[in-house]
Amino acid sequence: MVSDIQIDHREKAYALLKADADKILRLIQVQMDNLTMPQCPLYEEVLDTQMFGLSREIDFAVRLGLVDQKDGKELMGSLERQLSALHEASLKK
Repeated sequence: MVSDIQIDHREKAYALLKADADKILRLIQVQMDNLTMPQCPLYEEVLDTQMFGLSREIDFAVRLGLVDQKDGKELMGSLERQLSALHEASLKK
């Protein structure tokens, strides 16, 4: 039986990871709208660094048992799809 405290920690962990994923999306959106194009090395460096950091956070939460591996993969996949859509939209400008 999972206690209410464990469930609360799991929900908080996922909410924090989701907030970090949203921050990455907003950061890239601002960068694409105002600063650089997706082909810029700075854009690629920021994106790679942020995505790697988030993947490590998710891995850590999974290893602690706070987030299901399936949910972690889904969060990364969703962010990657959203970033891909942003990238495609910026190329059409």
